[in-house]
Amino acid sequence: MPYWDEILGLVATTTDEDGIPDFDRVRRLFLKILSETTGRATILYASAWVQKPTHADQSGISDEDLHALMTVSSGLQTPNVDLILHSPGGAVYSAEAFGLYLRERFQHVRVFVPNLAMSAATMIACLADEVFMGKHSFLGPTDPQIPVYTPSGWRIVAALDVLEQARRARYSTFDPVESASWQAMLNQYGADIVRRSERAVAFAEELTRHWLTNYLLRIDPTAAPDVAQWLSNNEYWRDHGRHIARSTLCNRGVPIGSLEDDDVLQDLVLSVFHATTHTFAGTQVVKIVENHLGRAYMKFENQLAAPTSA
Repeated sequence: MPYWDEILGLVATTTDEDGIPDFDRVRRLFLKILSETTGRATILYASAWVQKPTHADQSGISDEDLHALMTVSSGLQTPNVDLILHSPGGAVYSAEAFGLYLRERFQHVRVFVPNLAMSAATMIACLADEVFMGKHSFLGPTDPQIPVYTPSGWRIVAALDVLEQARRARYSTFDPVESASWQAMLNQYGADIVRRSERAVAFAEELTRHWLTNYLLRIDPTAAPDVAQWLSNNEYWRDHGRHIARSTLCNRGVPIGSLEDDDVLQDLVLSVFHATTHTFAGTQVVKIVENHLGRAYMKFENQLAAPTSA
C-alpha cells in the first residue's frame, strides 16, 4: 500500500517547470489508474476541514456543489460511477440536490469513504447502490443542524436540541423562575425556531429513509425506517460529531463493503485520498470535486470556486 508518507515523497519529486510540487498531477494520476482498473467513471468529492478547520464554513456541502458535479460529470460516457467521498456534511437541501442529480446522471453508484463522510455526507452515502469503508473509515449522525442568529452572533445548533429545550420549557411552567429561564433561552432563537426545527428533523429523516429504501437497503427496504431513525437519534449518539464505524453499521444491518477485501482497490482509493490531503496541506484549496479525466471544480481559501482541467 502506498502510505501517506510515500505519497508525500512522490509529490515532492513530481514538480512543475518552476520546481514546485505538482499536487494535481499526482492526484489525477491515481484517479485515472483507479478508473482504468474498475472500468467505471471516478469522481472525487473532498473537503479540507480537517487540515483547515478555520475554513470549515467554506468546505461544507452547499449549492455550488451541484454546479461542481455537473461540471465533472460532463463528458463521462459510462453509466456507472465511483464517488470517493470525504466531507464534514453541510446543508441538507444542498445534499438533496447533489444526490438527486447524481442518481439522475448515473445508473449505478458506488461510494468509497476513505476516512470521514459525516452528517449530510452520510445521507449522500445512503443513496449509493454500494458503500465501501475501511477500518479507518467513519460515517456520522444525520440529525440536522440549523443556523440561528443569537445576541452573541450566528450559531449552528442541533434542531433536536431546540425541540428538547422547548419540551422542557413546556413542562416547567409550574415553576415561574424555571419557566422564565427557559423562555429567555428560547427567545434568543426567534419565534419560529421550534417549527423550523420540527421541519428540519422530519425532512432529514424522510430523505435518509427514502434513499435507503430505494438504494442502499433496497434488498430489504423494511429496515430503512429503523436505520434512518437510528442515524438521526442524537440522544443515542450524544454528539453530532460521533464517528460511526463500519462494524457498527453492519451490526445494525447496513450493508457496508470492506475496502480491505480488495488490496488493489484499497491501495488506489487511499492513494487518491492521501494525494488529496497533501493538496489541501500544501495549497490554498479547501474543496475539490474532480473526475478521472482531470476535469475539476476547486474552491480556494476565501475565493470563489473555479473549474479547471488537466
